[in-house]
Amino acid sequence: MQVIPRRTLRQFWETHPQAATPLRTWYAGVTAAVWESPQDIKNDFGATVDFIGDNRVIFDIAGNKYRLIVHVSYLYKRVLVKFVGTHSSYDWIDPETVR
Repeated sequence: MQVIPRRTLRQFWETHPQAATPLRTWYAGVTAAVWESPQDIKNDFGATVDFIGDNRVIFDIAGNKYRLIVHVSYLYKRVLVKFVGTHSSYDWIDPETVR
């Protein structure tokens, strides 16, 4: 899968250095994956993933210290980062509409 934009992840881990390793690990796993359905994501990430409308997926990163929301295009094999933040900053957004 192609993750767009990686820059968003990098900017976040530059501000939160403790998130660098978990986000890089997530990125490496996703770019090596080929997802054709939500079940493929569930198989790779298990209980650390939640699905919401419009092919959006919420990932718990680093033991739920951080949240990552993406939109998955299974047809085009792309993952668009919509939000990355701390668990507390996640409480202030609407995961279904965040851009």
